[in-house]
Amino acid sequence: MSSVTKRLSAILQAKANKALDKAENPAEMLDLSYEKQQENIQKVRRALADVTTAKKRLELQAAQLQTQAAKLQDQAKQALAQNNEDLAREALSRRAALDSQLQDMGTQHAQVEKQQQQLETTEQRLSAEVEQFRTKKETLKASYSASQAEAGIGEAVSGISESMADAGVTLQRAQDKIADMQARAGAMDELIDSGALPDALGGPKDDIQAQLDAASGSSEVDAELAALKAQMAAGSLGTGPAGGTPAPAADESTK
Repeated sequence: MSSVTKRLSAILQAKANKALDKAENPAEMLDLSYEKQQENIQKVRRALADVTTAKKRLELQAAQLQTQAAKLQDQAKQALAQNNEDLAREALSRRAALDSQLQDMGTQHAQVEKQQQQLETTEQRLSAEVEQFRTKKETLKASYSASQAEAGIGEAVSGISESMADAGVTLQRAQDKIADMQARAGAMDELIDSGALPDALGGPKDDIQAQLDAASGSSEVDAELAALKAQMAAGSLGTGPAGGTPAPAADESTK
């Protein structure tokens, strides 16, 4: 295998492991492991049940053989009582064969009983280990859930902090834009008030019209000033000094 192929294989394996680590849920994996251990215990218990059944079957068969052996023993006695030695010998021969079978069954029964005891010990040990694993599994699952919640809170707080920062920037931009618009509006009002810009309701004005309007305003002021002088002069002629002739009006040219 070339170095390039090895590197490519290592990269693919690293990426696959990373993807598996991301997809793996510790709580689910713990439950799966617990289920497998429970299945193994069930297998041991089924094997124990099979061995116990085999032991019981051997015991039943041994009981039947013992019954037959006892019967043959009685038959041998009856044959001897009738002076029939041949029949008694046959009964005793069959009983001896049964005794041999009973001895073999006794050996098998001892082996099966030993297997039963071993399986019982194994089942008890596995059950205790699985129960310990279950307790530890639940503790780890609770810790994992708490860690997930804590991580979620941290992410939420981080997200809120980022949002608040963005909101602060947005708020500052809005405030700056409002202040700029207000400043522009104030400047427009000042230009309109100063006459630098024409009023939108008054329509556009040219320079000739502006001079005519200024002259008309000046004529109106002169007329009002002359009327005010005449009024004051008339008032002075009507009153005069007390007990004497009213004072003559002063000549405008001598003032």
